[in-house]
Amino acid sequence: MNGRKRHIAVDSQGLLLCVVVHAADFQDREGVWLLLARMRNRFARLKKLMGDGGYQGTLEEVVPRVFGWALEIVKRSEGAKGFEVLPKRWIVERTFAWFGRNRRLSKDYEERPKSSEAMIYLSSIRLMVRRLRPA
Repeated sequence: MNGRKRHIAVDSQGLLLCVVVHAADFQDREGVWLLLARMRNRFARLKKLMGDGGYQGTLEEVVPRVFGWALEIVKRSEGAKGFEVLPKRWIVERTFAWFGRNRRLSKDYEERPKSSEAMIYLSSIRLMVRRLRPA
């Protein structure tokens, strides 16, 4: 497998809810269905999802109907040129940065996608445990 993509769902604090790792030859719009299917029966209280412009299209119509969640696509403003900080988008990017601080996740060392997912979960558990520890 040459290259991988990671799809993650995080809460408003950036803590991991669910992850899917797959081959890079899948488009983001196809890979997100794997994530949503995995999340379907796990999060009964979930009401709203947010995604970037890459998920725009049929996802906006299907997610509320099939999964019962509201989906908001965070888009760049019309007149924006260059880099622009998008509201709520930085939460996911920050989580990916936290993962990058772990040596095992800094590069794709794992042979199988399931192993890569497991390492992401372990990294997330480590982060949460460190936050629970008193200063």
